[in-house]
Amino acid sequence: MPCTAYKWKKSQPLTEDYIQEYDRVSSLFDYNPWGKESLHERADAVRHSDALRADRSVLAEVLIEYNRRMGGKEAAIAAAGRLADEHTLAVVGGQQAGLFGGPLYVIYKAVTLIMAARQAEAELGTPVIPVFWIAGEDHDFEEVDHIHVLRPGLDISKIAIDRPWNLRTSVSRWEAEPEAWEAALRQLDEALPDSPHKAGLLRDLRTAITGDRTLSGAFAGWMAALFGDSGLVLLDADDPALRRLEGPMFAQLIGGSASLAAALVRGREQVESLGYAPQVDVSDEQAHLFVHDRGERVLLQRSGDGFTDKKGLRTFSREELLKVAAEEPERLSNGVMSRPLMQEFLLPVLGTVLGPAEVAYWAMTRDAFHLNGMTMPIVLPRLEFTIVEDTVTKWMDKYELSMDDAASGSLAARKEAWLGSQSPFPVEQRFEEARAGVREIYSPLLDSLASIEAGLPELGRSNLDKILHQIDYLQHKSEQALVRKHETALAQWKRVEQSLTPLGKPQERVYNVCAFLSRYGYNWLDELVEADLAPDGSHYLIHI
Repeated sequence: MPCTAYKWKKSQPLTEDYIQEYDRVSSLFDYNPWGKESLHERADAVRHSDALRADRSVLAEVLIEYNRRMGGKEAAIAAAGRLADEHTLAVVGGQQAGLFGGPLYVIYKAVTLIMAARQAEAELGTPVIPVFWIAGEDHDFEEVDHIHVLRPGLDISKIAIDRPWNLRTSVSRWEAEPEAWEAALRQLDEALPDSPHKAGLLRDLRTAITGDRTLSGAFAGWMAALFGDSGLVLLDADDPALRRLEGPMFAQLIGGSASLAAALVRGREQVESLGYAPQVDVSDEQAHLFVHDRGERVLLQRSGDGFTDKKGLRTFSREELLKVAAEEPERLSNGVMSRPLMQEFLLPVLGTVLGPAEVAYWAMTRDAFHLNGMTMPIVLPRLEFTIVEDTVTKWMDKYELSMDDAASGSLAARKEAWLGSQSPFPVEQRFEEARAGVREIYSPLLDSLASIEAGLPELGRSNLDKILHQIDYLQHKSEQALVRKHETALAQWKRVEQSLTPLGKPQERVYNVCAFLSRYGYNWLDELVEADLAPDGSHYLIHI
């Protein structure tokens, strides 16, 4: 399966500079990701700060048990066990638990994790474990309850799981009914064309769902099926057993809440001073923590010496929250800006794999790490991919299209220009000339009508509008006829556009992996995992 590098500019200027001009942003990070010496420096730093972290042996037990429960393969369970060893390091990255794996970029983050861990292990000569952090604590169901699939008719189908509209709990705490899962699988089945691999794919998805019917549990089961043999260790941030390990760090975050808020505000100011817009809004009153209260996940803000929700309807003293951290840590969860600190507390993080937006907001966290006696791990930008199918390549060659046309968003304009070139005459120009000619003939006539009768000019203007309307109608019919004449060719253009930049976005941000697994089987994904690509944020074209 050939992979070719392609320069696709990042949506985040800070991330683009991190990759291309690191010196511009080096003051925001602790380690230069592009020098091998950073691997060795960071490895030493992690080992010398082990006493500040959660108990390794207990962490390993928690992860072994969780991965077994989620249907983990032996390679993943063995890798989780190796985290108990004081010499073992980890490369960590994560995402929300999306339906059937979520968008393709989630899959690519796992691929990057595995590659980065394998390469770091070879360089350091010590075990490096890839760990996928599932944000099961998240409650943004609208972001994770659906996927998109390109149907054979070239329309993009949205497949969603039915759920209550007003859920405010975590995705790991809402269990969908078996009927809801079956309905989602049925939607997927109907959207995918028949293929030799389709039945096996649906069977594997159904198996992944059987163990745990929450979105995070089903996601974990599916990721275990896809990457367990590669030793990818799964971690659910909302796992109660893991939360019990996190209690001391929650207490630290609660006790130092004002200092943490100030450190993150300084981080925002540092990012702004370099000319970048902050990816996340931070302010002095934020606590960067959530609490589960009366069935809801509630965002906390600082209020005097205590905490409250945004509306001031629920209040907690510092002592109350510290007691929760000590006795019921499963009620607490991190915000997006405190999650990096919890990750550092739990795991021996050599490096963290981040998407473009994540790199941009992690750039605000350096002072927060230092405040808590930590340093930032090496930030490794996630690899990006676009799958280019043989059929798409064929049509691109036929119409002399390039990936630049797709990446720049100019495919639609190129298509319109091509269609116009297929007409024996310039349709729009000729009809505009006809309209101009009619107006030119009518103008002096209308000016003269008043001399016959006062009401005739108004009748003449109405008559002109009707003639122009008929010209518009004829133009519309002519354009429709041109489209019908080239219907097959336009479908080929649409296939290129819908495949590479669906909904005007990069392919990896819209489509789910299942359609490609159904069409081509699992081998291409296995080959991608084994590819020797540096975790440097590059974009590659997968020719399949």
